[in-house]
Amino acid sequence: MSTQPQVETVSTGADKAKLAVAAVLLVAGVVVFYVLGQRDLWQRVIALLVLVAGAVGVFFTAETGRQLIGFGRESVKEVKKVVWPTRKEAGQMTLYVFAFVVTMALFMFLTDKTLEWVLYDLILGWKR
Repeated sequence: MSTQPQVETVSTGADKAKLAVAAVLLVAGVVVFYVLGQRDLWQRVIALLVLVAGAVGVFFTAETGRQLIGFGRESVKEVKKVVWPTRKEAGQMTLYVFAFVVTMALFMFLTDKTLEWVLYDLILGWKR
């Protein structure tokens, strides 16, 4: 069970408006990129980047953006809690995986050849 209480946030009209503005800015960036087709590429790219940066900035001022930032911070905290294997442990586990793969490959090869022999040579009588 989680000890942290679940908090439900109510999306306000202002947050919905911010998300709408962010979406409009994002679409406007793509539209402007193609409308400026006769201009140099660097001008088109700068216009696109400015509008996308504006969309991202507006998004992060909305509650959804703040929740995303909070999620990122919590994720970083959780990653810091991970106990990473030592170099020796990682090497040993890699060798175990390779040994298992080779063993399974050999098993699959032998199973395939056995079934091939039983089916073609014994049952069907197709000698090669």
